[in-house]
Amino acid sequence: MRILIVEDNPRMAGVIRKGLVENGYAVDLAAGGHVAEEMGAGQPYDAIILDVMLPDQDGVQACANLRRRGIKTPILMLTALSSTADKVKGLDAGADDYLTKPFEFDELLARLRALLRRGQGGQTARLTFADLEMDLIERKVTRSGQRIKLTAKEFALLEYFLRNPHRVLTRTSIGEHVWDMNFESDSNVIDVYVSMLRRKVDRGFERTLIHTEIGVGYVLSEAAD
Repeated sequence: MRILIVEDNPRMAGVIRKGLVENGYAVDLAAGGHVAEEMGAGQPYDAIILDVMLPDQDGVQACANLRRRGIKTPILMLTALSSTADKVKGLDAGADDYLTKPFEFDELLARLRALLRRGQGGQTARLTFADLEMDLIERKVTRSGQRIKLTAKEFALLEYFLRNPHRVLTRTSIGEHVWDMNFESDSNVIDVYVSMLRRKVDRGFERTLIHTEIGVGYVLSEAAD
């Protein structure tokens, strides 16, 4: 899942980014409201974490502008302003949730997972396909009850497959959702990661679940190649 963090405090932005990357998210950073609007409207983010106090325009206005542009990406507002009126203002501007600083990072993760579930039609904290299961909270993957150990990027890649079963995922869409804006689209890194993931998820099992659509991309399916 690819997240946009809009925060003008470099230290705060760095801490949030580090924590999200360690939890398998791809993360882009923006330090102002105007650039956040352009990035939020121009890239397929799965969620936006938006600070209210920004140097050029406040996050509430940036949120409202994104909604006016038809951007439906879930938005979590961050602010040191804790009054009910401030929260109402942000929610009325189109934010989906509101978190007051200072906060525990575990709460930020929990709220982010909740927003992503809403965006995926209210899914639970577990993603399943055939005999493959992913626990998003414990970050554990099993197949037929057998534990599969994945790196953070492999976990993020598999999560994207599990959220889009039976859908052919192009290399472009995988890059947009699993890697950040520094991803080099002409590299073979996606093919390498998919190959590593297939060895862990499919090797030793009777059915292959991750299939190649030649010239297009990859698909999570129970159908034979």
